[in-house]
Amino acid sequence: MKLSTLIQPLLDSKITGQVDRNIADICQDSRRVQEGSLFAALPGSKTDGHLFIRDVVQKKAAAVLYQRGCFDDTAWMNAHTSTTTFIEATDSRKALGIIAHEAYDCPSEKITLIGITGTNGKTTTATLLYTLFNQMGLKSGLLSTIANYVGEEMEPTALTTPDVLTINRLLSKMVQSGCSYCFMEVSSHAIDQQRTAGLHFAGGIFTNLTHDHLDYHNTFDKYRDTKKAFFDTLPSDAFALTNADDRNGNIVIQNTRARVHTYACKQWADFTARVLERTVEGMQIVIDGTELWSPLIGMHNVYNLLSVYACARLLDRPAKETLRRLSSLQTVSGRMEYVRGGNHLTAVVDYAHTPDALKNALTALRELLLPGQQLICVVGCGGDRDRAKRPVMAQIADTHADVCVFTSDNPRFENPETILDHMMDGLSAESRERCLRITDRYQAIKTAVRTAPKGAVILVAGKGHETYQDIQGVKKHFDDKEILTQLLNTG
Repeated sequence: MKLSTLIQPLLDSKITGQVDRNIADICQDSRRVQEGSLFAALPGSKTDGHLFIRDVVQKKAAAVLYQRGCFDDTAWMNAHTSTTTFIEATDSRKALGIIAHEAYDCPSEKITLIGITGTNGKTTTATLLYTLFNQMGLKSGLLSTIANYVGEEMEPTALTTPDVLTINRLLSKMVQSGCSYCFMEVSSHAIDQQRTAGLHFAGGIFTNLTHDHLDYHNTFDKYRDTKKAFFDTLPSDAFALTNADDRNGNIVIQNTRARVHTYACKQWADFTARVLERTVEGMQIVIDGTELWSPLIGMHNVYNLLSVYACARLLDRPAKETLRRLSSLQTVSGRMEYVRGGNHLTAVVDYAHTPDALKNALTALRELLLPGQQLICVVGCGGDRDRAKRPVMAQIADTHADVCVFTSDNPRFENPETILDHMMDGLSAESRERCLRITDRYQAIKTAVRTAPKGAVILVAGKGHETYQDIQGVKKHFDDKEILTQLLNTG
């Protein structure tokens, strides 16, 4: 790769040194820099990449990208231009996105890339779209919380939205393997950290906006405006599909250049749906005047299915075929996923880790209960994350479940007892008396199963598809589905 080609789109950059250098690779991690690398120095909350600029120059990095105002030793840079070129950008994260896109030959311009953002429903919507389009014979890729797929080949994932170099590498791999579409979850962290910079989106979908990630964004308005920033950057030839029933649905698209389309279940919109019947086995719904059966449950999944249908139609897929195939789409891993077993109990695993998602899950299950059936909720809150939602989560569980078992989720570096104290702060003295508090997650699930009356429904919320618990920086194997299957099939 020629440095001159990579930096050509950087209109606001200042270059110190030669631009006709060959670039061997691009690194964000100084430890991976070798001779000929381009090192991107990024500001960070824990580690600032600018602290390692001198180190990578000693390793003979061919170029260093840095952020204006974060590294100002002009004399030192001038003394090292024989080996290294220095690129000053207004925003080094955004510049890295543009460079990464160029380095992988602009893959998002060669594939139809759809971004899905919002608080809840991103994973389900992206995964259902990926499944739907592949079933239609349209080879597609997926970038999601659960897994990244290039066609049917799975790649591991650690973040809702990968880093910008990984995104472009995977998109390039999708293009090379013949994928026509890619459906991508776009988190608020990724938008704020410019991980989608340089990408060309053919469409964006807004699911909803509720309380989450305020530990990172500080206020709800900043959280909302970060989501809005994604739609602000959509090009005029893209579409913006928004949930008109969400009070923020119109706000996030008010400055977009993209073609705006709406979907809703409570009012007029370009695409509409309503529920005819709900059972424990699924729902009979009407989408744009046509009835269909879906094995998914819950009103939140009506919105997910509707947004999938609307997106498919905006991508010129036939209405009849789309509706027919919607009926066969199955539950996404860890999203309202039933775990079957004996003991006349029904267990459900769901990723619900926000107040709204937990309320949706409990409400959906409550509507399906027969007279006399109990609803039991096992739930915790993650450590080193938004503390304000902890008492709210407890209130919601107490309000909508007959029995609550509060437990550990991913405590990370926090004391799990402290997290549970915060949850309990949301309850009245009377509620605290009837709620169980069992810190050990395995024992909490076991207690819920062993003490549940015949016919009860048990919701184990918060971790969904995850197969680990993050405790003091160590990810230990822990799988809610695996544990429930074991407990439900033993005496």
